[in-house]
Amino acid sequence: MTLQELVNRAASLYSDRKAVWFDECNDKPPTFYTYATVVKLAVELTAFLQKHCEQQGNLEIGLYCYPGIDLPSWILGILQVPAAYSPIDPDAPPMLSAYFMKKSNLQHILVENDKINKFQMSHAGFFCHNSSTIEHTGLTLFQMYVSNTDLNSQVDNMKSKHEPFKAATGNLQPGYTICPDQTKTKTSEGGYMDVGQKDSLAYILHTSGTTGIPKIVRVPHKCIVPNIQHLKSIFQITQDDMLFLASPLTFDPSVVELFLALSSGASILVVPNTVKMMPVELSAALFRHHHVTVLQATPTLLRRFGSHIIRSAVLSANSSLRVLALGGEAFPVLNLLKSWKHKKNKTSIFNLYGITEVSSWATCYKIPEEVFSADLRTDLPIPLGSPLLGTKVEVRDTNGSAVLEGEGQIFIGGEERICFLDDEITVPLGTMRETGDFVRVQNSKLFFLGRKDNQIKRHGKRFNIECLQQAAEDLCQVEACSVTWYQQEKLILFIVPKDDLEERETLKELQKRLPAYAVPDELVLIKALPLTSHGKVDISELNKTYQNHLNSRRRDSKLSGAEELWERLQYLWKSALGVLDDSTRISKDAVFVYSGGDSLKALRFYDEIEMLVGKAVPGLLEVILSHSIEEVYRHILKILFPDENQLMNYDSVMKRKLSGNSGENFHGKCIKLKSERGLEVASGLIPFIAVSRGNNFFSMDFNKSFMQPHNTVQVGVEVLQQPSFLHLVTPSIMKSHVQGYETEKILTVMNKASKPNCCSVQQIHAESSDVTMAELALGIRWKSNTRKCVDASPLIVIPSKEVSASVYVGSHSHAMQAIDLNLGEIKWEKNLGDRIESSACISKCGNFIVVGCYDGLVYVLQSSDGEIHWTFVTEDAVKSSAVVDSSSGLVYIGSHDEHVYALDIYKKACIWKLHCEGGAVFSSPCLSSFPHHLYVATLRGLLLAVNPGWVKLWRKGYLVQPLTVVLSIRYSMLPFTGDRQ
Repeated sequence: MTLQELVNRAASLYSDRKAVWFDECNDKPPTFYTYATVVKLAVELTAFLQKHCEQQGNLEIGLYCYPGIDLPSWILGILQVPAAYSPIDPDAPPMLSAYFMKKSNLQHILVENDKINKFQMSHAGFFCHNSSTIEHTGLTLFQMYVSNTDLNSQVDNMKSKHEPFKAATGNLQPGYTICPDQTKTKTSEGGYMDVGQKDSLAYILHTSGTTGIPKIVRVPHKCIVPNIQHLKSIFQITQDDMLFLASPLTFDPSVVELFLALSSGASILVVPNTVKMMPVELSAALFRHHHVTVLQATPTLLRRFGSHIIRSAVLSANSSLRVLALGGEAFPVLNLLKSWKHKKNKTSIFNLYGITEVSSWATCYKIPEEVFSADLRTDLPIPLGSPLLGTKVEVRDTNGSAVLEGEGQIFIGGEERICFLDDEITVPLGTMRETGDFVRVQNSKLFFLGRKDNQIKRHGKRFNIECLQQAAEDLCQVEACSVTWYQQEKLILFIVPKDDLEERETLKELQKRLPAYAVPDELVLIKALPLTSHGKVDISELNKTYQNHLNSRRRDSKLSGAEELWERLQYLWKSALGVLDDSTRISKDAVFVYSGGDSLKALRFYDEIEMLVGKAVPGLLEVILSHSIEEVYRHILKILFPDENQLMNYDSVMKRKLSGNSGENFHGKCIKLKSERGLEVASGLIPFIAVSRGNNFFSMDFNKSFMQPHNTVQVGVEVLQQPSFLHLVTPSIMKSHVQGYETEKILTVMNKASKPNCCSVQQIHAESSDVTMAELALGIRWKSNTRKCVDASPLIVIPSKEVSASVYVGSHSHAMQAIDLNLGEIKWEKNLGDRIESSACISKCGNFIVVGCYDGLVYVLQSSDGEIHWTFVTEDAVKSSAVVDSSSGLVYIGSHDEHVYALDIYKKACIWKLHCEGGAVFSSPCLSSFPHHLYVATLRGLLLAVNPGWVKLWRKGYLVQPLTVVLSIRYSMLPFTGDRQ
């Protein structure tokens, strides 16, 4: 029995019933297809694919699309070829998709017509058109080039990116046959399943890759069909049911949702991905408009509705929902479920468990109705339930022996419940897969303990962080929560609060319920839990949230003086010791350990102090553990508020350093140095103008600037500047972008103003008064979807010749886009390692774009195609925008690691770096010609004026000391009394 046979059997019985509903949740009415229509469109696609795809061995076809009304027809059409379908997420990083397509050996990709540009941009050169648009189905067929070194390179990049983690080999069982060439097939022998067995595969997915290289999972019909048949019986699905396609196509529960409905004569509801992220709109579609009866979701996805919507719609007294099946994550504590479920609600709730490597579900447990009665304990754990049809479940200890009572790791398999991972060709029947999940066996029931990679050792005690999450979920004021082991140092509890949540009270409650080693170091309140594409909690995003939380606290921790330090220190002392009475007096002689503290509380106290003062305090922990609070206070005071005569006076320092250089006066002196950049200028370089953050203009005319010597560094010499940026805009350049006689005439007048001894503004106005200006109106000319919020300012590069101008901008989606200024078409898009808040700048030669990233890297991309020329590693997030020195070609950029860097992007080298005295550099450095200074501001309120030439001379050995900071201003809140000069 195959998946398509299940659907065709139902379609023959229910041809006129509605099979698929698609609701965009806007002003348009929802659309639907009957079973007859779904089958008709599938047959058309099948015939087309049979005609255009070579069928040698097993055929595997990629499907690059978003969920829509045609989705079931597309999947059914591929299966009937027969072929296996491989969903490809258009929003996934192109490198991951390229790795998946190459590793899966996909030769053909069906692309949704309105996603063709996105697909070609992400995978340029990898595929070619093999046909015209398929009539009535909205798809276009692409065929992969047989040999492609670029794609191999991307696959290698994916491997090297995950090399430190390396996929665990524990899944490989004795007897596996590994073959790198997946196109080769073998005759299946007794006792083995063979991937080459004709028409055996249903679909291909990949694991998330969060702990290593993503694994490719090939799923035979024999493995998934028993899941569909057994769950259909357990959930009692009939033709009257409406199911919701909650899971993304790349997550295997989507197969269960889709085929549970279409094998039963029931309906499946599909909504756009964007609607799934809007709880109010989604709940209205599911329960008010379409009356969904069966919902399968991760617990986190359910929590996204919020307790109010869950109580009033999902689990209300008159809810349409018959079945709520939760899986993919640890099941919620019963106390939380009980608070959600109305007493008269009739929804049956199930706990599902399984892994992608043995698609999809392995066990199922129905929560008894009596559990929700008022007089029954609700702190009882929920078992994983009984194995599903054809599934075998075992629990083993570290030696591989079966565990009949106690704790161990769970293994899943079965005689034919087998998938092929990565390069596996044959797999022994009855193979058991390691899950990485630990359970407790008690009275023949399995109780989930947590993931193998969620077990941590903290202060000598090993425990699973899920126990903290479950304890927090049991608190009445916690809407949802998650736990991270931040940098393997701090246990952080993220909470979505229900009402006004008191952090101190919450921490006190957790201390009552948990051993000391399981109490979190810190609570962080958030508005919603971030999700992965599979609807699970995104731990990496939580860690970034906490990093931002730390940075924000450091920025806000400004102490006015010693008195405030003493007051804040006493508060932190009480908080760490759990002394909630603010009136409690602390003796100056009090010692932390003797006052009820221990090593864990001392560490928490230590972290809070360093967060308060915004810097490291050497030796602090030893003082906390062995000295009085007064000594702790004095120890911090020495670091934070040194004596007045120790404070640095930068003006006098500068004078001392100048007078100590053998009497040489560097003002106006030119020193001949050999060029460090070795920048070779190609003859084909085109002059350009760049407009960037803050209307900053950068002009480069290679006919002039590159003819001048490159080996002269001017120190303190004034470079003549014209009074306006208008000298950068020549009529010849602007005419290629601005049309019309009136505009040209105005530009001519403006150009006069850029000459030395230019006329006054009044004269310019008088000369242009006879120009007739057309009435201006604003309108959207084009727009580009970056998929997430944009904090970076765009960079506009306008070449002087007839070459299209470009806009470069990055977003929180990790994407850096180059867009045609006139047409709005995306020239290229590059996914960087993290979100982008840095505005790009263009290199002196115009061939490179430089941009910072949250992953701590400075990326140098080729402006023509977005390929990476070089990356430079800093030690923290880079939000600062780079600035380029038009004379030297050096790029200056700041980082949250409290340094500013001078980079030679041509030699791929850091020329110098400067520590900015303890403040992260968020703002963009600013470069002036006279005086030749680089201005850098920090989040600690410090403004530095740096002479980059002096830094360079010192590095070359011409100066005895690093004469870098020539001006330092620390801002304070002063009343404004007049113009600031």
